[in-house]
Amino acid sequence: MSASAPVRAGGRMTPRSPNGPRRRVRALAGGVLLLVGALLLPLSLAAIRARAELTETDGYVAAVAPLAGNAAVQEAVVDDVTDAVMAHVRLDGLLKAVPPAERPAVRRHFTRGIRQFVEKQVRQVVTGRGFRTVWNGVHRTAHRTLDGRLAASGRSPVTLDLTPVVERVKRQLSRNGMGLDLLRRVPRAGVEIVLLKAPDVPRVRAVYEVVRTGALLLPPAAALCLTGGLLLARRRRRALIWAGLGCAAAAGLLAAALALARSRTLDALPAMVSRPAAGAYADALTGPLRTGVWLVIGAGTLTAALAAAGPPAVRALRARRSAARARS
Repeated sequence: MSASAPVRAGGRMTPRSPNGPRRRVRALAGGVLLLVGALLLPLSLAAIRARAELTETDGYVAAVAPLAGNAAVQEAVVDDVTDAVMAHVRLDGLLKAVPPAERPAVRRHFTRGIRQFVEKQVRQVVTGRGFRTVWNGVHRTAHRTLDGRLAASGRSPVTLDLTPVVERVKRQLSRNGMGLDLLRRVPRAGVEIVLLKAPDVPRVRAVYEVVRTGALLLPPAAALCLTGGLLLARRRRRALIWAGLGCAAAAGLLAAALALARSRTLDALPAMVSRPAAGAYADALTGPLRTGVWLVIGAGTLTAALAAAGPPAVRALRARRSAARARS
C-alpha cells in the first residue's frame, strides 16, 4: 500500500496526507534549532564578556577600579608590599654588638618592630585618597602586558608591579626623614605579584583564541538558531514558550557553573593568597556577566509567560471592548 493510499476511518475512506512526514521533520528540525539556540545564547554572553576583559584595557580597569576601596584587597596589598620590603631588610650590622646567644631574640624583636612600622606606612598609602590612581595605573600596565603576551609568542610571565605603592611610601617617609634608608634597599622592580606564570602563557593564549573566535561566531549563530526554530515550528506560540524557558534554563546552568568555578578556584589557591581578596577580584570580573545571565533568565521567563498568556488575554480584551461597544 502506498503512502497516499486511502485508509478506513469511521467507515469511510480518507486519504493519508503526504505532508505528514515532512511536517514532522520540520517540527523536529525547529525543536533542535531552538534547543541549540537556547544553549548558545548564554555561551555567547560568556564569550563576549571574556573577550572584552582580555582585549579592552579600559573596560578591565573600570571593572577592577572599585577594588581599590575593598578592605580585603587593601589588606592583601599591604601584606604583599610589606613582605616584599621586609625581604630586603638586613639587621646583621645592628646585631654585631649583641652577644651571639641573644641575637635570635633581638633579631625577632627588631624584625617585629620594623615590620609594624613598614606596615603602618604602607597602610596609610593604601587607604589614602591617591591610592585609586595608583591602583588604576598598576592594573592598566598589567593588562597591556597581558594583551601583548597573548597577541605575541613566547612564555614571559605577566605580573602586577606594586612598586608604585612603595614609591608613594618612600615619598611619604621622605617628608620626615623616617625610614627612607630602609626603603632605599628595595629594588625598583622588587615588589611584584605574578598573575600568570610563564608555563601557563601558551595555554591561556589558546583559550584566548577560542574566546575571540567564539565571541564573533556564537552570537549570530544563537540568533539564527532561535529565529529558524521559531519559523519552522508548527505551533509558534508553544515554540516561543519553550524557547523562553530554554534560554532561561541554559542561563541558570551558566550561573551555577560560574558559582561552582568560583568556589573551586578559590579552594585551589595557595595558602599565601588571600581568599577574600581573590573572591573580590572574581566577583568584580564576573559581575557584568552574572548581570547579563540574570537578565537572560528574566527575559526568557517573561517571554514564556507572555506567550502563554498572550492569546487568551488578547481575546478577553477584545471581548470586553466588543461588549463595551455593544452597550454604547
